[in-house]
Amino acid sequence: MDKLGFDEARHLIVRTGFGPEWASIQKIIGKPMPQAVNAILKQRNSTPPRPPAMTPWSKLAGLRSNMRSKKMIMRIASTEGPALQKWWVQHLLTTPAPFVERMTLFWHNVFPSTISKTLSSSLLYQQNLLLRKNALGNFKVLLHEIAKDPAMLVYLDGNQNMKGAPNENFAREVLEMFTVGRGRYNENDIHEAAKAFTGWSIDDRTGRFVNHADLHDTSVKTILGQKGNFNGDQTLDIMLKHKRTPERIAERMWKEFINTSRPNPTIVKQWAQKLVSANYDITTLLRTVLTSNEFWAESNRGALIKSPIDLAVGTLRALPMKLPKDNLVHQLNLMGQALFDQPTVKGWVTGDAWLSTQSLLLRDGLLRNLNRGSMRSEKSGIDRLLPPDLSKEQMAKWLLPIPPAHAFPEKAGNKRLIHALTLDPAYQIY
Repeated sequence: MDKLGFDEARHLIVRTGFGPEWASIQKIIGKPMPQAVNAILKQRNSTPPRPPAMTPWSKLAGLRSNMRSKKMIMRIASTEGPALQKWWVQHLLTTPAPFVERMTLFWHNVFPSTISKTLSSSLLYQQNLLLRKNALGNFKVLLHEIAKDPAMLVYLDGNQNMKGAPNENFAREVLEMFTVGRGRYNENDIHEAAKAFTGWSIDDRTGRFVNHADLHDTSVKTILGQKGNFNGDQTLDIMLKHKRTPERIAERMWKEFINTSRPNPTIVKQWAQKLVSANYDITTLLRTVLTSNEFWAESNRGALIKSPIDLAVGTLRALPMKLPKDNLVHQLNLMGQALFDQPTVKGWVTGDAWLSTQSLLLRDGLLRNLNRGSMRSEKSGIDRLLPPDLSKEQMAKWLLPIPPAHAFPEKAGNKRLIHALTLDPAYQIY
């Protein structure tokens, strides 16, 4: 491929952002592929808006003394959680750097922490900033920082892990979900790693990480075949040196950017080696992925299923639509992608799991809601808000990754055509 045509430009914009934004597609048409990819990777300006009011950790910590106070904490979380969700959704809709937000969302699902467990919007807000700061940075740095992140410490009970009474929740999940994966460790590795993380906690006065040296287990430990008086950081480094850790990151990238099938083992190993040779630089891996033959293969276009956020935010960013009521967060929650509230530590199960009988009805309902009187009518100038002079075929190529399953509407009109295309089965994939 010498230079990007419309189809290639659309594919890159949709896979690295939210929706087929016309202006963004036009900017990279005619550019050499490596240059277009570099332009995407250089996105950085994704500063979120001012956050909503949040109760500081110091106040919540003071309320944890009795059951009546705990009920008050739950009431606070039930109000502040949705406000935080709305804050991020608004940023997803308006950010000038959608790739940064896409990667922030990606890591948000790799390292989930939830409002239902932490009961602290302020901690989750700080974690969100951490993920955004490191979204295109270095995985080593990200892993070390997320392991000490207060929201993660609460979510996986790391703040309750102390010498003499080790809590194994975080050690288990960092081995299974964040690094080497199942089959590469045993129960003793979990027990020994938990001892290495003892003493990591939260300062109730500041809500920040604190290392209580007097609560740390200083005994000799054996972790993944390595023996020594390891602390938490040294334990993470042992996991990072394991060959499966970079491979699992590469596998996640395959699922995010290529297709929903089992990743090609040969390609995974190549990508993992590239990541290790770059000292875990995330941007280097992303450049490898986005310039790969697998990413650009025509067989992989339309091979990913839109998440609820891809569907809703992508539609609202690409088309002049709005919901009749300010209920986008509620719609996303119903469709199974509640920000800051994934169902388990595994995060959202993506791919085919997004499509069930119930979710398809909800997704269809969202799109019909967007189309039913919510898009500015043709009389009020919808044609001025859309790309000019597109035929039905060109409109379909813009909004769909593959030809539509249904015939075009017989009657003319952009509003009617967009209604048909957004309700076509092909609109559910990208």
